[in-house]
Amino acid sequence: MRVVSLVPSLTEAVARTVPGALVGATDWCTHPAGLDVVRVGGTKNPDTGRILSLAPDLVIANEEENRAPDLDALRAGGVEVLVTEVRTVPQAFAELDRTLIACGARSRPGWLDEAEAAWAGPPVAGRCATAVVPVWRRPWMVLGRDTFAGDVLARLGVDHLYAAHPERYPKVPVDELRAARPDVVVLPDEPYRFTADDGPDAFPGLSCALVDGRYLTWYGPSLAEAPRALAAALRAARR
Repeated sequence: MRVVSLVPSLTEAVARTVPGALVGATDWCTHPAGLDVVRVGGTKNPDTGRILSLAPDLVIANEEENRAPDLDALRAGGVEVLVTEVRTVPQAFAELDRTLIACGARSRPGWLDEAEAAWAGPPVAGRCATAVVPVWRRPWMVLGRDTFAGDVLARLGVDHLYAAHPERYPKVPVDELRAARPDVVVLPDEPYRFTADDGPDAFPGLSCALVDGRYLTWYGPSLAEAPRALAAALRAARR
């Protein structure tokens, strides 16, 4: 089986589970460290010609991260494309099972059982902390409706304030974000790389949680550690 992955979290999942299956991955596929495969460009601008030259049996993609015209070009070149849709934590586990089987996994990996166990409890009950979750700056964009990251936070007792917005990633003026007075501003390091010096400065007087974007937005081996790591970052921000 020869696989090209256009989704960083799926790259990590396949590399951990089916060693040797991956022959290509995007420039943004940073895990596992030292992955030695052909790089085929970005998630939004993959080099379809290079992908086809690798003669893959399967390209794995995601309906949000990858563009339909690129996937159509690969299909036109005779390549099978598996497209995942992941907008909730349970959906992530189902799509990981489907993807790994398609990539040749002979059994369910232990890390996937561990990840599912880590999220096995029901969503946190009681009063939720309110949050805004910027994902970009210049212009400011935040999590809106129907997102995987939003479901992750909801299961940790965080109610992000734009969950009912008509758009999935609305542009919202920073003055409006500040005026919402959330309990916490959640600042991931991807897709925009928020840091201690770039992000909290825009929200004076508000608690800010700098979180690892891999725990918030990736669905793969990191899911096993995500509940603990995110909960710790959120607690620290609200002290």
